[in-house]
Amino acid sequence: MPPFSILDLAHIPEGFTPSDALRNSLDLAQHAETWDYTRFWLAEHHNMVGIASAATSVAIGHVAGGTKTIRVGAGGIMLPNHSPLVIAEQFGTLDALYPGRIDLGVGRAPGTDQRTLRALRRDPTAADTFPQDVLELQALLGPVQPDQAIQAVPGAGSNVPIWILGSSLFGAQLAAMLGLPYAFASHFAPGALMQAIQVYRERFQPSAQLDRPYAMVGVNVIAAETDEEARHLFTSAQQSFTNLFRGTRGKLQPPIDDIESYWAPHEKAQAMNMLSCSFVGSAKTVREGLEGFIAETGADELIVASAIYDHAKRLRSYEILADLQKDMSKAA
Repeated sequence: MPPFSILDLAHIPEGFTPSDALRNSLDLAQHAETWDYTRFWLAEHHNMVGIASAATSVAIGHVAGGTKTIRVGAGGIMLPNHSPLVIAEQFGTLDALYPGRIDLGVGRAPGTDQRTLRALRRDPTAADTFPQDVLELQALLGPVQPDQAIQAVPGAGSNVPIWILGSSLFGAQLAAMLGLPYAFASHFAPGALMQAIQVYRERFQPSAQLDRPYAMVGVNVIAAETDEEARHLFTSAQQSFTNLFRGTRGKLQPPIDDIESYWAPHEKAQAMNMLSCSFVGSAKTVREGLEGFIAETGADELIVASAIYDHAKRLRSYEILADLQKDMSKAA
């Protein structure tokens, strides 16, 4: 049975503030640590009024500083938005503060729209040099070489683990070529999941960081005492994805009683396609779904997102899932 981890988007629920969201992130991480989750990742998004983790390395420091053992990291840093040197310095600093606990997942999407990308002062074509940027980042976090003119301080020699994030074959091929762990974003872009994992495993070349392929797969889990309650909680995520297509992104909305009255048929089809790797229900229902999914994908690890409006209910969902993981491990 693979280990479970958490992907927290630091959602800002309607009626709450970024301060509330970041406090909730830390509270969730502290609970996750006691429930034996493997890692807690935050993601970079910009110009989104419903997500509080834009300054991702700062948010990671906030969570790492309030926890003791759980790994904390980025899922991920959108590398085209940054110079590799700056990211090496930020994550080298995090590793110096919290040694042996920091992960650095990197992706090539901007994590925002083109106008915001220009506001970040980055070249819109920066994604084209993503492979070279990853190599540069690796070098900056690796051992200092003779006559190396530019060093990341802190960062050089830290060997902070780098992960490649992706939702297409491009990331799978790059992760395989560089011998890096691979995290697939099937929690919102599941289309190429099986093909990407296959390509990654078939083409993997061992590296100093990793001797065999390691694929982490993203899923959404909404667990509650009953299937009915979980489906009700899930309507917050369903509203969010519907609003994404409408161009009306906002804060995370409270659940509603009748999602069918909220979306049009074509919106439902689009949203549920993106949310197809979602497991919603009681412990029994979620377990049945996850067991089939794990058997199908052979995932080495699951990373779980849960867009639940009520923080206490989100905690309960992750608690149910943690208990499930233990039970499934014993039965394996």
